[in-house]
Amino acid sequence: MAAGASFPVLMPSGSVGDNASSRNFEMQTPASLFRLLNEFIMLLLGALLILLAASHRIGLPSRPALWYALGAALIFWGLRTGMRPASKTAHEHAAIRGGSLILVGLIMLGVPLVSLRYEALLLALAGGVLVLRGLLGSVLVVRA
Repeated sequence: MAAGASFPVLMPSGSVGDNASSRNFEMQTPASLFRLLNEFIMLLLGALLILLAASHRIGLPSRPALWYALGAALIFWGLRTGMRPASKTAHEHAAIRGGSLILVGLIMLGVPLVSLRYEALLLALAGGVLVLRGLLGSVLVVRA
């Protein structure tokens, strides 16, 4: 700096706030963080199904009763989720959760009924439904 250069004088402000105070951020409750964790687990489960379908590392068991039991359990779980009373904002989230489980259950019921050629496609489709559920559910949890 050259000698004799003047520096601007900074005047103190009346009130200084932090960056977060102007945006009105709220802390997430433990219940909403748990819901967010559940949606992330569903996303990972869907990604695992897509990975298994892409690698062709899964085959039908000799008795397809396991697939039928899994499909029926998922449909029951989805129906039970959709029937619980909830507020309007939680109703959207419950509809996505219940609908996705019913759809995945129906896909799982269809796996033993199709030829082996389409088995991987149905598993990838079920995984895609779960990934979409995880993404949409996470957005709804964070938005609420």
